[in-house]
Amino acid sequence: MNASFAIVLVFVGCCSNVVFLELLIREFPGCGNIVTFAQFACIALEGFIFEANFGRKKPAIPISNYVIMVTMFFTVSVINNYALNFNISMPLHMIFRSGSLIANMVLGIIILKKRYSTSKYMSIVLVSTGIFICTIMSAKQVNVGNEATNDDGFYAFLRWLLGIGMLTFALLMSARMGIFQETLYKQYGKQHSKEALFYNHCLPLPGFLLLSTDIYNHGLLFSQSIPVEVPVIGQAVPVMWIYLLMNVITQYICIRGVFILTTECASLTVTLVVTLRKFLSLIISILYFNNPFTVWHWVGTAVVFLGTLLYTDVWSSVRTVLRGPEKEKKME
Repeated sequence: MNASFAIVLVFVGCCSNVVFLELLIREFPGCGNIVTFAQFACIALEGFIFEANFGRKKPAIPISNYVIMVTMFFTVSVINNYALNFNISMPLHMIFRSGSLIANMVLGIIILKKRYSTSKYMSIVLVSTGIFICTIMSAKQVNVGNEATNDDGFYAFLRWLLGIGMLTFALLMSARMGIFQETLYKQYGKQHSKEALFYNHCLPLPGFLLLSTDIYNHGLLFSQSIPVEVPVIGQAVPVMWIYLLMNVITQYICIRGVFILTTECASLTVTLVVTLRKFLSLIISILYFNNPFTVWHWVGTAVVFLGTLLYTDVWSSVRTVLRGPEKEKKME
């Protein structure tokens, strides 16, 4: 029951979160910092009350380890959101982040000296190829979309390249953080993931002081957006603040669902659910917001998710399930 509930939370929370994020980004492309800050503050507040017991509960994992993890987590979150300022479309953003499994695998080989099966190496090739196809097609759209002057087109392309560089860095940094968490949980136990969630969102909050000017300016812009009547309070509220509130709520629902899922299901199930969620979010982004998506983008997307499913050994799991009834019939 808990697992089914968690899957519903993941799909409803994460897919809704993509919708509200896109509504924010379309109106103010540079609002990534205020969105990140709002998400961190909300999750940190919830953790401070229910996990840290208003600061009275001591952490099971030393704070020094959390500082390292938080530095990586904060960097990844800010760069991922800030990359949207550099001509990066939401579909490309989601496709690029789908390579997280592969980045984690590559760093696992380099840092942890891990070895994988042939199917895992094939998945690396598939995901890399899919991301490459989508990236090249998006690069062509950046060039075609800027018809003003050659200088404007070149400048837009350079901004896009910088955005791709930021996404690549964030992808690798996220994978490195995953490896650090893996070694940390092996040492202290996996039951502290809720504690880690709190400290990952609480400790970086002072870092947002460096972004305070940008956050404040976008707060002013949000306040100047079209007011919408809210029936519950009987007052008009700027629509961008409503979008931000809904984004924060759906982000919490999504993260909470993933947390429940990790405690109830095997890692394979969690990975499969998250992968399917990314695919559904991508479809919503394309169809609902009419984001440009060519046949080659669909090909690249299909290759990325095929590689991800190959990595998680979904096919062998499906075959095992299908063989189960056959074996029972033979035994009868």
